[in-house]
Amino acid sequence: MSFSNLGLSSSLIKIISDQGYTQPYPIQREAIPAILKKKDVLGISATGSGKTASYVLPILMGLHANVVSKNRHVKVLVLVPTRELATQVLDVFKLFGSALANPVKSLAVFGGVSINPQMMAMQNVDVLVATPGRLLELVESNAVHLSEIDTLVLDEADKMLNLGFEEEMNRILELLPRKRQNLLFSATLNENLESINKLVLRNPVVIKIESNDEPENIDLIKQLGYFVSEDRKGPLLRYLIKHNELKQVLVFTSSVYEADKVTDKLRKNGIDAAAMHSKKSQGARTDALSRFKSGKLPVLVATDLISRGIDIKFLPHVINYELPRSPKDYIHRIGRTGRAENPGEAITFVTPEDVHHFRVIQKKMGKWVTMIDSEGMDLSGF
Repeated sequence: MSFSNLGLSSSLIKIISDQGYTQPYPIQREAIPAILKKKDVLGISATGSGKTASYVLPILMGLHANVVSKNRHVKVLVLVPTRELATQVLDVFKLFGSALANPVKSLAVFGGVSINPQMMAMQNVDVLVATPGRLLELVESNAVHLSEIDTLVLDEADKMLNLGFEEEMNRILELLPRKRQNLLFSATLNENLESINKLVLRNPVVIKIESNDEPENIDLIKQLGYFVSEDRKGPLLRYLIKHNELKQVLVFTSSVYEADKVTDKLRKNGIDAAAMHSKKSQGARTDALSRFKSGKLPVLVATDLISRGIDIKFLPHVINYELPRSPKDYIHRIGRTGRAENPGEAITFVTPEDVHHFRVIQKKMGKWVTMIDSEGMDLSGF
């Protein structure tokens, strides 16, 4: 099946083709026709499987056919858990929206930056991508009105309650018109998602792309593990980056403190690196991610929460400097590489204290990782 069979306009099909996409992903094949028919949709599909385009394309089609929104009364609201994901989703709306004869104005709003420019930019916005807290601030300032929302999207819906958004979400839902289309997309299905599904969706089309709790692209990811003592993790990381001449590597830590510590050590040893976490200013995070995506920054050290907005089509290397708490977070981390049918490598450091937990992760994943004992490696000078 090609995109031309999904009911999209010729202008959208052309820009899809110009971007090098020839066939829709499974989630897109099922979601796009359902959304075009104004059905509610619950879409569960692995990270990197094309979920964003699966709702952006049909939403743009619907807006293209309808009358322009009244000023400050947006028609489409996309709620996301992080600033980085908001920017990423906005980029997709702008990319495909540029193909339409009638322009669709999209805007992303989030905390951590001044609210005034966002208030001014709300003029004639059709699609608003927002984090819940900043959205409520804009509503309270009368900068935006939600009474005419036609379509509500929850992207990374599994995280919207996990990250403590429940109270804010309830307040937002009370402001929306009862008659609207609801679209929930997530990489995983859990109890929180089930509860918000019952609260939001009406007779939804349920699309679940089976992946056995692993990214659809997991076979493209070469996984490798190193047994290493805690005190040798830093030297091992620097050895792998320098010895293997890694040009673009995303390093995961489990805390803000460790992310800063690892970054400082890398810099002191001549490796250009930046940390990206919730304590960094929005400007610093945007700059770091931009430089990393463009290839100007070889190493980005990130925490799990921030990683939700890191979407790089050709990212070759991921290193788990510390293990995540859950197998699902491990899957999400390594799913940052091996995307869009491009191979990638995921390396995991395992200390003696981590051995049991890593066995649990591998068992849940259904794949066993090749392990190397780093004790005999000469890491002096690194």
